Formats: sequence, C-alpha cells, structure tokens
Amino acid sequence: MQDDDQTRDAGNPADRWTEGPQLSAEQARRAKEGVQPTRHDGNPAEDAETLRERQRLEQMQIMGRWIDGVLVEQRRSRRWKLFFRFLFVALILASLSATLYGIFVAPSVSAPEGPHLGVVKVEGVIDSESPASAERIITGLNRAWDAEGTDAVVLHINSPGGSPVQSQRIFDEIMRLREQGDKPIIAVVEDVGASGAYYIAAAADEIIAAPASLVGSIGVIFASFGFEEAIERLGVERRVYTAGENKAFLDPFSDVAPEQRAYWQAVLDTTHGQFIGAVREGRGDRLVDDDILFSGLIWSGEQAIELGLIDELGSLGELARQRLDEPRVRDYTPSLDPFERLSRQFGRVAMEWMGVPSSSSPVRYELR
Repeated sequence: MQDDDQTRDAGNPADRWTEGPQLSAEQARRAKEGVQPTRHDGNPAEDAETLRERQRLEQMQIMGRWIDGVLVEQRRSRRWKLFFRFLFVALILASLSATLYGIFVAPSVSAPEGPHLGVVKVEGVIDSESPASAERIITGLNRAWDAEGTDAVVLHINSPGGSPVQSQRIFDEIMRLREQGDKPIIAVVEDVGASGAYYIAAAADEIIAAPASLVGSIGVIFASFGFEEAIERLGVERRVYTAGENKAFLDPFSDVAPEQRAYWQAVLDTTHGQFIGAVREGRGDRLVDDDILFSGLIWSGEQAIELGLIDELGSLGELARQRLDEPRVRDYTPSLDPFERLSRQFGRVAMEWMGVPSSSSPVRYELR
C-alpha cells in the first residue's frame, strides 16, 4: 500500500486536493465529474492562476498609465519654467535697452532744423517722487532755454497740482529765466491746470488754455480723518509716545484741541498767502480785482480769460502755427529711467505696507 501511495505521488507532484484552491462542494463534484466550472454569464470560469495573471496585467497597465501621466506633467512643468525664465530675461533686456536708450540716445537727438517750440511736459501730480518733479521739469526748462533755434519755451501742463515746495521751486526757476528776457516762456494748459499746476503757469509770460480747460483752484488743502470715537467703540487703546505736547496733533486717532486747530489753520493760511503772492507777482495787473480768485474755486478756460487768469484761448498746435512759418516742436522733458521709476514705486508701496509715513508734504496745492 505504501508503494502505491509513493507511485501515485511521483506521478502527481502537486496534490490538487490539499494544495489547490479551496473549492465548494458543488465545484468539487464538478471537478470530479470533469465538468469545467462556469461563470454566471454561462462562459467558462477562469482558474486561479489565470485570474492572478490577469490582475497582474491590469495592475501593470494602471501603473503604466500613472507613469505616463507623471511624465506628461513633468514635461508641462518644465515648459512653463522655461517660458517664465525667457519672459523674465526678455523683461530685463527690454528695461536695460530702454535705460541705455534714455542715457545715450535720447539726449543726443538733434533739434529740428530752424526755429521751433521747446516743450517741457508737466503731467500728473507734482511731487518729488513723480514724473512731474521739480528736478525733472527744471532740467527740461534749462535744456529748452539753452537750445539753439528755440523760438519759445512751452510748459505743456496737464496736472491737478501737488506739492507746494515742488511748485515753488519750478515757479522760482521760471521767474529767473523770464527775467533774462532772451525768449518767452508760455504755459499751455490741456485738460487741467489747477492749484500747484497753476502756481507754475503763473510764472510764465503768457498762459493759453482751451475753452473747456479747468484753471485756477488757488487754495491750500490738508485732508485727514478722525477715528478717536471709532477705536473707543472697538475697544482699541491708542499708544503714542511723544516728546513735545503737540508732536502728534495731526494723529487721526487723537482729538485736536482748539488751539492746535487754530495753529494748523494759521499754517494753511500762510501757505495760501505764499500762493496768492506768487500769482500776483506772475500775473500782475492782468488779474481782476476780486478776492474770489483766491477762494479755491476752479473755472473753465472761457471763464478764466475774463478773470485775467489766462491770456488766450488755444492749444499747442495753434501756438506753433501762430509763431512759426513751419510749425515745429521738440520735447525737452528728460526721459524717465525705468529702473529708477520701478524702484521708487516699489519703495513707495513697501512704505505703505509697513506704515512708514511718506516724505511728501501733507499740505497740498492740489485739486480734490
């Protein structure tokens, strides 16, 4: 009997009853009868080995699709990185080119042949950190004044005003050049020539504006807010430490005492008086004798000519045709350095985020 078992084991190295997959009673009966098992759809069922192989193939396919997706995403990411790198390099090269052009090319542009109008632009808010700064405008004025062939120096103004100090500096330089009497200085107002911009225009020999231009606003403004009651309602304690009892009297979170209010009004009145004196000096007896001129009101060009605030209605093109047989103009305004402009803007934004006060004056010759 033992020999028969050994012979049977040698012919069947794997005992399907003990080493095969576990079968139900029905499956065992079918296997004994030689009937192949079927699935619920009537097709022959797969054995365990075939099922495991199929599962391995499906897993490999899933893994392959995942790897393909990862590779595609990596390629896409590399393409975007390269795009932004090229874009950054292009911006740097463009800024560098603009700077080099402004330094080496723009100043060397030859003036038009024959007489022409030397134009200096006053655009936007007048401020030390803006394109309409005193330094930039004064440089342009002197370039136009010294250039050969300049029939007249023209201040082309489109500004609501701005810093009193910057406006005063430009006014003084125009008056200095005007006293030399070599050539006329003419202010041409486009859309707006108000407040500090009119302060500048008043120094010119002549002021021209369009009928619908806004001119005047001879006044001084300081604007702020009072939040002392708001922080009390919110339960916020304001902690300000000063040396000098009036050091923080403009703090919007603190109350303003009557004597402080009177003092600050005196500062504004003094600054207003300087403005009025400059306008009277520049315009002389062309102004009508009416204090309403200095009330801060603004007028159209058509109204301003009746008040003596301007001399003529017109435009830059009309002025060139009147003064020259062949109308020619040249812009003597210094070009802006892109890097300097970007750094100034970045510095201003950073100061605002950090709560650092601006260096510009809170008192403004500006239309609001």
